[in-house]
Amino acid sequence: MSIDLIPASLEQDIDVIARRYRKAGGMGIQVLNLVGGHAENLMERLPDPVKDHLEEATLKALKVASAAATRSREIVADQNTWLNTATATAMGAAGGAGGLPTALAELPVTTTVLLRAIQGIAAEYGFDPSESKIQAECLQVFAAAGPLAADDGADMGFLSARITLSGTTVQSIIARIAPRLSAALGQKLAAQAVPIIGAVAGAATNYAYTSYYQEMAHVHFGLMRAGSRHGVHRDQLVLRLSDAVKSL
Repeated sequence: MSIDLIPASLEQDIDVIARRYRKAGGMGIQVLNLVGGHAENLMERLPDPVKDHLEEATLKALKVASAAATRSREIVADQNTWLNTATATAMGAAGGAGGLPTALAELPVTTTVLLRAIQGIAAEYGFDPSESKIQAECLQVFAAAGPLAADDGADMGFLSARITLSGTTVQSIIARIAPRLSAALGQKLAAQAVPIIGAVAGAATNYAYTSYYQEMAHVHFGLMRAGSRHGVHRDQLVLRLSDAVKSL
C-alpha cells in the first residue's frame, strides 16, 4: 500500500502512536533540572573505571533481565503501568541513596522490571511474550535513545529493525543493543551518583526511564499491530510516524 494512500483508521493509529512518542521524549526534563546538568556531560561525572566497564555491566544486566523477566511471567501476573513505575522509582531511590556502588547493584534489578513491563505491554497488543521472536522485539525497545537524549523524531531506527531469529539468538540481540543501552544507563548512574541528592535523583531517573521505555514499548508494539491490522509495511509505518511526530 502506498504511504500516500493510508486509510483514515491507520491515520488515527499513527496519530495516537506519534503522541506517545512525543510524550516519551519529555520524560527526562525533570531529571536534568534536578541534577542541574546536561545529558551530554552527565557521563563525565562517572569514574573512568565505571565508564570503561559500563557496556559490560549493561550486557550482564540485560542477560539477567532477559532470563528473570521471562521466568517471572509464569509466577506473577503483568502489573499496571503505574505499579511498574512506582516499583522502579522506589528502587531508584534505594540505589541512589548509597551513591554509585548501590546504583550499580540496582541496575540489573531495574532492567528486569523494565523488561517485564515491556513484555506486559507486548501482551496488551496481542503478542505472546513467551515466543522467542516477541522476546527479541521486547529487547529491541531498549535500542531507543533513552529519556535524556535529544530527539526530534528522527531517531527511529530501532523501530525499523526487523527481528529474525534465523541464525541468531536472543543473546546476540542483547549483545547488539548493549552499547546503545549502556549510554543511556550511564547517564542514569551519573545522575544517581550526585552527592547529597542521590536518593531523590535515583527516584527521578527511574521514574523517567520507566515511563520512557513503557511509552516506547507502546510505540513499538502499536506499530507492529498497526502493520498487521492494515497490511502496511513496517518501513512505511516508521516514515509515516516520523512525519506525524515532526508535525506535532
